[in-house]
Amino acid sequence: MNVDASGGTVGKALDVLDRVAEFNRPVRFAELLAASPYPKGTLYRLMQTLTREGMLVFDPDRQSYSLGVRLVRLAHAAWRTSSLAPIARPHLDALAAETGETVHLAQLDQAQVLYVDKRNTAEPVEMYSSAGKVGPAYCTGVGKAMLAHLPEETLSQIMPLQLFHKFTEHTLTDEAALRAQLAEIRAHGYGFDREEHEPTIICVACPILSERGRVLGALSVTSTTARTNLAALEQLVPRIQQTTTAIAAEVQDWRFPDTVAQ
Repeated sequence: MNVDASGGTVGKALDVLDRVAEFNRPVRFAELLAASPYPKGTLYRLMQTLTREGMLVFDPDRQSYSLGVRLVRLAHAAWRTSSLAPIARPHLDALAAETGETVHLAQLDQAQVLYVDKRNTAEPVEMYSSAGKVGPAYCTGVGKAMLAHLPEETLSQIMPLQLFHKFTEHTLTDEAALRAQLAEIRAHGYGFDREEHEPTIICVACPILSERGRVLGALSVTSTTARTNLAALEQLVPRIQQTTTAIAAEVQDWRFPDTVAQ
């Protein structure tokens, strides 16, 4: 995680919260300090402030910190006012019931993908994604569907932030390859995850765009190579696009905060 010193105290405090969250469990001060770019005194003061403000909770018995209830309240408020999830919920339910496959709803979080909602099948497939998780944009169907429809100026800012880590033998590992695929997605209006993030996991994804073409989010239907193939998923594109159009129509009057400048 890169830390921008220009963010000041607020930026550092948010960075600490991100680092606590990444552990996915209560974390001791020594563990945070070992991976922290801040001096011991600075980190301690930041954590004390965050604890006083209810952003962190300290367990004196276990000598550990975890995310506080105040963050939960803020998260619920953000979900209601800034997320597509409340509006999209019935559309996701209908699409999942009709296709019998996993459905993902995502938005861009800076240069990454934030999964804001998910519908599992009757027989769920184990995979990385779940509501609230952040994933890579360059090797997921929803991520590429959104990147493909960003203005060039914004895309150029996001590209250097892609890690291009090789998750599988199918992962795109450089900007040129990704840009070539994004051009295809723009031309066709949909894209695929060809086992690029996780082995056997495939999907077809479509962007959710405003009337002016602004990226609001993306929707995907996801399955596994043991159950289907990309050709079969491609047949679902008209139905997925019908769903993305319906969602977009319902949010036209909403003013969603931009998570990336467009």
